[in-house]
Amino acid sequence: MGGGNIRGVLATVHSYVLMGIDAIVCEVEVDVSQRGLSKTTIVGLAQTAVKESIERVRRAMVNGGFPFPSHALLINLAPADVKKEGPSLDLPMAIGLLRGSGSIETDVHKQFLIAGELALDGRVRKIKGALSLALLAKQRKMRGVILPAENVREAAVVEGIEVYPVSHLSQAVSFLNEKLPLEPYELDGEAYTASSRSTELDFADVRGQEAVKRAITVAGAGGHNLLMIGPPGTGKTMLAQRMAGILPPLGRSESLETTRIYSAMGLLPEGVALMDERPVRMPHHSATAQALVGGGTVPRPGEVSLAHNGILFLDELPEFSRYVLETLRQPLENGEVTVARVHGSMRFPSRFMLVAAMNPTARGFASENPRARDRYLDKLSGPLLDRIDIHVEVPAVPYPELTGKNRGTDSKTMRQRVLGARQIQQKRFGDATLNAHMGSKALKSFCELSEGCLMLMKQAMNELGLSARAYDKVRRVARTIADLEGVEQIAEYHLAEAIQYRLLDRRF
Repeated sequence: MGGGNIRGVLATVHSYVLMGIDAIVCEVEVDVSQRGLSKTTIVGLAQTAVKESIERVRRAMVNGGFPFPSHALLINLAPADVKKEGPSLDLPMAIGLLRGSGSIETDVHKQFLIAGELALDGRVRKIKGALSLALLAKQRKMRGVILPAENVREAAVVEGIEVYPVSHLSQAVSFLNEKLPLEPYELDGEAYTASSRSTELDFADVRGQEAVKRAITVAGAGGHNLLMIGPPGTGKTMLAQRMAGILPPLGRSESLETTRIYSAMGLLPEGVALMDERPVRMPHHSATAQALVGGGTVPRPGEVSLAHNGILFLDELPEFSRYVLETLRQPLENGEVTVARVHGSMRFPSRFMLVAAMNPTARGFASENPRARDRYLDKLSGPLLDRIDIHVEVPAVPYPELTGKNRGTDSKTMRQRVLGARQIQQKRFGDATLNAHMGSKALKSFCELSEGCLMLMKQAMNELGLSARAYDKVRRVARTIADLEGVEQIAEYHLAEAIQYRLLDRRF
């Protein structure tokens, strides 16, 4: 019945697929048949961009001086139930084809996770998610990763694995054939050095507004959400733009979390290994819910995740869609976003400080007509305002303050106060937890109120109609105010200041 031996040569190369910001192993199985017509089939839920990549791979191999198999080819991308998209599987496919056709003679590739986009001339181009790829290699106890030279710094942040940069397909082939010795890339010490802040914007540039600067100091010290209300031209945007300058640089774990998000989105600045400055995101009020909190057919992080461990500034807050604003409730409460789809759900980290600004009325200026104020404020739901710890009025600056020589409180002074309060919190909680994120157990332990404070709190709740959530917010803010003074016990004047920051509970 002798049809002869028609078995092909099977090669398996390990790569990755991004699921949100997390990487999972993708096995690129290449079956190079010894017979049949010249036809290439890609299976395994490959999206259009992946199916088209075989033509890039073909030209990259030929232009790089390697033969492209002329018989039937089958490429399987496993697991088969996970969507594959993007060009990062180009290099693994090429290596699988070259191994199957005999141009690569060793199995060295099995020790690595490999990823890269190929140009038609064989050059290896940048990919997204290199940091997640390196973390996956370490988790799987593999020797290391082979990836584009442009991604090498972010991958080298992960300790305990070897990171080999390649700039051309021929370089990768020579390395895997053990004909070209490559040295694993190692980061210099600069990767862990905080960025210089000499050119940052200074709060001293904002004339007047000392009460608002005080509220901003409190917000920065405890990680509290902040809403500024005032007419146009009073400095709300200037104040918000300077907030990142008074916050401490990212810690090691925070830096890894934030960098991983930007790496997965392809937004990591050129040459940056680890982000050390807190991100500031400023989406326009026309942003959709998907742009703000994430989503899509293949879910991707939104602005709230790009602001993780940093600041999300929403200017003209009531101009955002009511539906869009309501999607902020979960990340504000839980510090993460869950995007549910038919095939499952993904979670994206989103622990950020919300800084928002708004005018008192739709026309921009304060009005004696309470109905005009209420109509504009009604665009914001009570549950959303409850989740904003500090509401502060930003009044027009009087002419003498605007033209005077006194520049007021500067960023250096505010930063020192913030750092001092955060050091107290770090000693208290033993980790990166801030007062704004205290749970009920911590509230009971560290925000105990005296009899005088309890009476003041009762009066405030009766007069302002505070919710239970607002009650907890006031106690957290009072704890931060006490920390700014280095005081262990919350005093009545700490609590009184915290109550004053519930401006919208009184419908000013």
